[in-house]
Amino acid sequence: MMQLNIKNLLFTVLIVLITSSASAKADEILIAVASNFKSPIAEIARKFEEETNHKVTLIYGSTGRHYAQIKNGAPFDAFFSADSHRPELLEKEGLIVPGSRFTYALGKVVLWSPQDDLIDQNGSVLSHGRFKRIAMAHPKLAPYGKAAYEVLSNKGVWDAVKTKVVRGENIGQTFQFVKSANAQLGFVAYSQLKQMNDTITGTYWDIPQSLYSQITQQAVILKNNQATRDFISMMKSASSHSIIHRFGYGTEP
Repeated sequence: MMQLNIKNLLFTVLIVLITSSASAKADEILIAVASNFKSPIAEIARKFEEETNHKVTLIYGSTGRHYAQIKNGAPFDAFFSADSHRPELLEKEGLIVPGSRFTYALGKVVLWSPQDDLIDQNGSVLSHGRFKRIAMAHPKLAPYGKAAYEVLSNKGVWDAVKTKVVRGENIGQTFQFVKSANAQLGFVAYSQLKQMNDTITGTYWDIPQSLYSQITQQAVILKNNQATRDFISMMKSASSHSIIHRFGYGTEP
């Protein structure tokens, strides 16, 4: 009789262990992310994985391409765009979890060169044009590219420099064009310079906001699961905002 009770007890313990293991199983979420936000979201994702049983896979690329992929059924759980336009479109098209769209970061574009004497504080280099190549992200694919085009147009120099433009598919590729000297200068995200080191190398022009539309970066939930909701909650936390600010972005109050 005692032996039978021990067997029953062991069986019960085994069932509990199996059940607990199943309930603790990590969920994996797939998130599409604009290239410019790579470093801050990677840090936040590592923190999220440490504090939960969930796994986060981040897919970086241009906002325009991510939008097209989502429209074609890509299995992303969430989308962190470099603008507000694509999230708004996805919302209108009924492809997001209702009420999930929010602003996670405010971006800033700068004109940067690794050379110490090329760019002054007024961006005069755009007018005198003493350079062979200038890099910018593709305006139709990347919001930072759209901002660059607005700057050039508002400065009245687009026609003069357009033959010198080297286009990156996204702001990450654009940054590499300039860093590798394939272009002498280029329009990059201020956050990319902040990520290099504590002291920004070369010269850059802090472009007035009046020359381009505010870069409001929004995110949406595409699949309504607990792991994704938990990740979005962390993104909205004060600790995540601190990380976002450290990488050169603003956030809404």
